Amino acid sequence: MKLATLKDGSRDGQLVVVSRDLASAHYATGIAHRLQQALDDWGFMSPQLQDLYDRLNAGRARHAFPFDPANCMAPLPRAYQWADGSAYINHVELVRKARNAEVPESFYTDPLMYQGGSDDFIGPRDRVVVPSEAFGIDFEAEIAVVTGDVKMGATPEQALEGIRLVMLANDVSLRNLIPAELAKGFGFFQSKPATAFSPVAVTLDELGDAWQRGRLHLPLQSTWNGRRVGLCDAGEEMTFHFGQLIAHIAKTRNVRAGSIVGSGTVSNKGVETQGRMEWPKGYSCIAEKRCIETIQDGQPTTEFMKFGDTIRIEMKNADGQSVFGAIDQEVVAPGAKAD
Repeated sequence: MKLATLKDGSRDGQLVVVSRDLASAHYATGIAHRLQQALDDWGFMSPQLQDLYDRLNAGRARHAFPFDPANCMAPLPRAYQWADGSAYINHVELVRKARNAEVPESFYTDPLMYQGGSDDFIGPRDRVVVPSEAFGIDFEAEIAVVTGDVKMGATPEQALEGIRLVMLANDVSLRNLIPAELAKGFGFFQSKPATAFSPVAVTLDELGDAWQRGRLHLPLQSTWNGRRVGLCDAGEEMTFHFGQLIAHIAKTRNVRAGSIVGSGTVSNKGVETQGRMEWPKGYSCIAEKRCIETIQDGQPTTEFMKFGDTIRIEMKNADGQSVFGAIDQEVVAPGAKAD
């Protein structure tokens, strides 16, 4: 099934069930007002939500209405935890190679992860508000999962059983703030503003054969200012699957229902063409493009985002249908007037 949260003037919005084709929706009020409620009692509420979903798809939901992603908050507007990994080691390799640094061996066996702010996510059509272009504004196209309860010490296989929903993310980064923050030795903070998520979150059965052992084998499309810059395969080159990422969190603590775990920037390896490395599938963040340029030409030429720039992140299935709906955002300065 597909679930979304509509804006209603409150912090947590109103849970709705969305049709498979993303054309219509139905309030889940009689089952749960908020997505967190459903996650807290998933065994009892998910069958009821599934029944409503089935009726909606069959045209038998009496109070269905047109679904508009512009009215969506993040599926889970605020969460108990937002932990973002770096599951695509190719991304790490490019970043390291661009500055002539080696990738530590441990990076291939133990995933990188940081804990981001989870109190103020933004919706898929909300503007990305940044105080200054000088901060180095970048998008990051990612996959994310929402968990149920996962016990401390869970194995990767056990952790996979805790995945409830899958969605897309735009984990905005302010690249020019990152070096000074990392130099302090305490990780990201100001360099990671509010994250946006796709209009809907979907259950694993909706993904069919594309979901295989914690990896989503579909292309993730990134379109910057109307130009497609990335069509990266999200599955094949994911070094650490979501079960491994969740188990990494659960090594020393319980993971509670409503935790969101991100994949990190989706990244694919380059191919050698006439003695030169090329990246035909493009990129899922500008920083990676700049690393590629540095490796190829000695210096980056692509600039970070400017006010007025747009970014669209979307994933389509084998039939060409949008799975999660699109994240479609404009970058603006504080106080910018709406169009």
